Amino acid sequence: MKRIAINTGGGDAPGLNAVIRAIVLAATQRGWECVGIRDGYNGLLMPENYPEGGLMTLTPDSVRGITHLGGTILGTTNRGNPLAYPVLGEDGQYHEIDRSDELLDAFAEQKLDALIAIGGDGSLAIAGALAAKGLRVVGVPKTIDNDLDKTVATFGFNTAVYFATECIDRLHTTAASHQRIMVVEVMGRYAGWIALNSGVAGTADAILLPEIPYDINKVAEKIQKRSSRGRDFSIVVVAEGAKPIGGDLTIIGKAVGQAERLGGIGHKVGAELQALTGKETRVVVLGHLLRGGKPTAYDRLLSLRFGAAAVRSLVEGQTGVMVALDPPTVNYVPLADVAGRMKRVPLDCDTILTGRDLGISFGD
Repeated sequence: MKRIAINTGGGDAPGLNAVIRAIVLAATQRGWECVGIRDGYNGLLMPENYPEGGLMTLTPDSVRGITHLGGTILGTTNRGNPLAYPVLGEDGQYHEIDRSDELLDAFAEQKLDALIAIGGDGSLAIAGALAAKGLRVVGVPKTIDNDLDKTVATFGFNTAVYFATECIDRLHTTAASHQRIMVVEVMGRYAGWIALNSGVAGTADAILLPEIPYDINKVAEKIQKRSSRGRDFSIVVVAEGAKPIGGDLTIIGKAVGQAERLGGIGHKVGAELQALTGKETRVVVLGHLLRGGKPTAYDRLLSLRFGAAAVRSLVEGQTGVMVALDPPTVNYVPLADVAGRMKRVPLDCDTILTGRDLGISFGD
């Protein structure tokens, strides 16, 4: 092992830079050279787009002082899947083609001995496919949604919940002052971990999750009961992937090479609640605010642990694995056991049970 590559793919998350720093410092101590691939795999697949080079040399000096920074110094993308890469055809339309063999050739040409891929479900599925083709790969789990299987937590989630809770706290005072319903839409495409944890921590009155299809009339009933007790405002937290009973996800579009984009459920819920209750309603969409900013101490520490563990796994001869939090340690699990599996909120989990005991409505 002489030269390893690092990339970050999918949506950004607080803690990415901390992982990069930990990998570089741990690898340098072992005499390895580190390079970063710009924008997922695009630095290798589209090097002509990078005048400064598609690869970035990473040294202890170049990663100094980045642990607390949000985003990723390598850049990222959710439209660079080498297994289904969007290419503009002669017909003027984008088509998806498999460029994975071309990517493996680029790894060999650059004399890269291994890849540490930092990403969520899509990125780790790609990493698993590359491992199956013979590339030495270790995955690091990243997603603010906390929906990756086989790990107790992913970095970025704690920061997102902390920020969402702070926003909900702030909305309580303005909602109470104007006697309004405040609908807070948070990220969470198919798993409602952010909505659940921030909603319970922020003492929301209703929480709508992808795992529990909701009846809007049940939510309106909860709000009206509060009004009858003199509580003339309400806070409703909605995951972007929430859907009504018998309904579908609220999708705003899908581009070639990109997952479907969700959005609009908060405004839909807000309009329906205003019509049903007659109460003035406002909608706040936190969206990408949840991805930005510096990571919490918890996420920084978890990111550093994951990065160092990824290097140790290569020292131990591992490949095709993902580092995973298994308190009190970080272990390794096969990427094949992670791909295609999603950690959704169990309906009998303690946090949901706690929410119900507190009188929070889940719309069911």
